[in-house]
Amino acid sequence: MHISEIIHPNQLHGLSLRQLEAIARQIREKHLQTVATSGGHLGPGLGVVELTLALYQTLDLDRDKVVWDVGHQAYPHKLITGRYDRFQTLRQKDGIAGYLKRCENRFDHFGAGHASTSISAALGMALARDAKGEDFKCVAVIGDGALTGGMALEAINHAGHLPDTNLMVVLNDNEMSISPNVGAISRYLNKVRLSPPVQFLSDNLEEQFKHLPFFGETLTPEMERVKEGMKRLTVPKVGAVIEELGFKYFGPIDGHNLAELISTFKQAHKVPGPVLVHVATVKGKGYDIAEQDRVGYHAQNPFDLATGKAIPSSKPKPPKYAKVFAHTLTKLAENDPRIIGITAAMATGTGLDKLCQKLPKQYIDVGIAEQHAVTLAAGLACEGLRPVAAIYSTFLQRAFDQVVHDVCIQNLPVFFCLDRAGIVGADGPTHQGLYDIAYLRCIPNMVVMAPKDEAELQRMVVTGVNYTEGPIAVRYPRGNGIGVPLMEEGWEPLEIGKSELLRNGDDVLLIGYGTMVATAMQVAEILSEHGIEATVVNARFVKPLDMETLAPLAQRIGRVVTLEEGCLMGGFGSAVAEELLDRDVVLPVKRFGVPDRLVDHAKPDEAKASLGLTGSQIAEQIRTTFFSSAAQPASFSTAS
Repeated sequence: MHISEIIHPNQLHGLSLRQLEAIARQIREKHLQTVATSGGHLGPGLGVVELTLALYQTLDLDRDKVVWDVGHQAYPHKLITGRYDRFQTLRQKDGIAGYLKRCENRFDHFGAGHASTSISAALGMALARDAKGEDFKCVAVIGDGALTGGMALEAINHAGHLPDTNLMVVLNDNEMSISPNVGAISRYLNKVRLSPPVQFLSDNLEEQFKHLPFFGETLTPEMERVKEGMKRLTVPKVGAVIEELGFKYFGPIDGHNLAELISTFKQAHKVPGPVLVHVATVKGKGYDIAEQDRVGYHAQNPFDLATGKAIPSSKPKPPKYAKVFAHTLTKLAENDPRIIGITAAMATGTGLDKLCQKLPKQYIDVGIAEQHAVTLAAGLACEGLRPVAAIYSTFLQRAFDQVVHDVCIQNLPVFFCLDRAGIVGADGPTHQGLYDIAYLRCIPNMVVMAPKDEAELQRMVVTGVNYTEGPIAVRYPRGNGIGVPLMEEGWEPLEIGKSELLRNGDDVLLIGYGTMVATAMQVAEILSEHGIEATVVNARFVKPLDMETLAPLAQRIGRVVTLEEGCLMGGFGSAVAEELLDRDVVLPVKRFGVPDRLVDHAKPDEAKASLGLTGSQIAEQIRTTFFSSAAQPASFSTAS
């Protein structure tokens, strides 16, 4: 059977080991070819091919439900659930999503782009099943990196308290999240990986007892306790800990041995109550280059399969914002030992791996634990250090309560650096950084800023590090800068709340924030070609807003346009409109940003075009809104 013939995972039932091994090879081949061509997550999916096939051969997927944590490890799942023929559209506009989506396929039982959610979701499904009197299996597949997240531990704690609720947790242990794992849990698992398999130890002990004189087929309660005590002397510590938490433990087992996987899953399905199957896998399995560099090949842009090297672009690109941030922060930290960079398992993504290499004592990786990262930063700030929490915009949402209670209410000088702010592209709705403007500007004591380009980001990093009056945040986009010269020295902090006037005109006021400042300048040039002259302001700060500059300009010009790469509801444009109304400045305000809808996976330029956020689209909407004959007083004459 060829993988292209599989449109339902139940077609795996009854296949021989040789047939499953052939399908595993075909999955890896398709996986590699697709990611090499269009980019995507590479290592996670390659590591779970056999795990996926073995698990699905032991389930009835017309009834049973599997929840994959994060979802970037679920490419093999997609390939055997009817998406092989479209898999080459992975992460492209209108194509297959890079993560699981309930609306994409009936076998995608739960969508996620963040880690540590699968056990909670699967337990919820299991409790609903029991409440409705139904009978099907619920399985959560979670990586050892995601197990460091607090939600996963909370779910394990809850599930272990429910001995009558059947739930299987498959721990995909490859010693990695995106960066190498950190913490005590990781050390525990590493010890277990080096221990001999113990999944059948309990059964073997029981069989030995049954053959002793006077015991027979049934063990007395006293001998049950003896058996459990002997088991704990032999089972590796993590297995004992898991069983103390209420789970039956199987493992560790070889995650690339189909026969062992199938046998273990069959045994585990027979055990009532919560069960954890510990599977040891290799991230990037089957592609030597990815196995050797598990961090670099977690995800890749298009690359050459033979060499593993990225396909070079046709012309050099400006440095990425993350690289500029990391370079600037490292330079500052060299002269200030109080600066401490903090990441939540995203060292390479945020650029903080550079700080780690240069100044390891001024770097902290907390694992997948954004809540802990924020409160840890608050504690550092209490003692006079300068914590810099570099967290993706969409991931900081997980720590909103900590931002409010532990930082802002106490007015502690924590510097939040929000990478991946705005439209991020192929990762889709779970990763779009569209809400940070709204969720940060509403909190008392918080200062919020965004640079118009990579050089201004340097100055904002200096500003954030030097600001000691309370919390401050900067948001900046994924990808490359716009190509302005960078500063190597002489960085000066910005005046808090002060905007920048870039262009003068009498017909319309364009106020840009962050990445949309460049778009505002483009819009102004287009409007000028039609005889409409715009004033353009780089707001720099959404909180505090520079209303001493903006309000007089708005009153003089009479037409205001705001531009932002974030949600319109509660965003930058809302802030401007609110401030104008509070000052009794009543005039037309047109806001451009992301409307109340999810932004699906596509290239950023494609997504912006679909939202009407290109320069030409905005210019045309401004002309229609303010300068058409129907929109203006009869005395106003528009140049053609």
